[in-house]
Amino acid sequence: MDGMQRFVDRVVVITGGAKGIGRGCGLRFAREGARVAILDLLEEQMRATAAECERLSGRPTLALRCDVTDKSSVAVAVGAVVEAWGRIDVLVAAAGIYSGQPLTEVPLAAWQKVLDVDLTGVFLCNQAVAPFLMQQRSGSIINISSMAGKTSWPASAQYSAAKSGVIGLTRSVAMELAPFGCNANAVCPGNTLTDMVQGVASTISAYGGPSPEEWLAQRAADCPMKRLATVEDIAGVVAFLASEDAAYITGQAIEVDGGMVMS
Repeated sequence: MDGMQRFVDRVVVITGGAKGIGRGCGLRFAREGARVAILDLLEEQMRATAAECERLSGRPTLALRCDVTDKSSVAVAVGAVVEAWGRIDVLVAAAGIYSGQPLTEVPLAAWQKVLDVDLTGVFLCNQAVAPFLMQQRSGSIINISSMAGKTSWPASAQYSAAKSGVIGLTRSVAMELAPFGCNANAVCPGNTLTDMVQGVASTISAYGGPSPEEWLAQRAADCPMKRLATVEDIAGVVAFLASEDAAYITGQAIEVDGGMVMS
């Protein structure tokens, strides 16, 4: 990676960019010279990530409060990016939440909240950014799905349903963008060392599973590569999909899971 500058002055919008995979993607694009806009509701962490991106890139960054479930909030944030920099080259839709209960105990509100953020939020951001890419006749969308979009486990109905939906949405977006020379792909991370996965471990433990530490150790042991993913593992693939080297790749859902789904 050292020395690569594939995104000099490209404009990259990242939802859920305050922490986790979104933050990792922001730092990666910044290292490669991008102008990065971090969109999130966690304002203090969002500003800290934007400041770190600016330090890495030497270019201006934006930190914009955005509720991805609110169409007007998304429109305002996307509009602010275009007003500031005149274009958008890459969208990374990384905002997501997790909740899990046994099927018979899933509250409707919990089901709806996960779908609102993890699926409707991705749809609204794709819908808002796509017209700019189509007008430019260039650009990439990368939606963060999950290995849960291709497989599942107990007590994950709403999360797995939403992440499966992201894959289907991405294929449709790819079909509509292709005539304009733009691409759209999904990335499906495996268990990644983030606050969200720590939360999954705690949830499973609360429902009678092993301790969070034991669960994470078991997930690493189950993986053919015998470790959990880092955010850098995911960010590297996201950056590749946004690069010219991936210009002919579209509509794909690429697993970055150390072989978990395969195994």
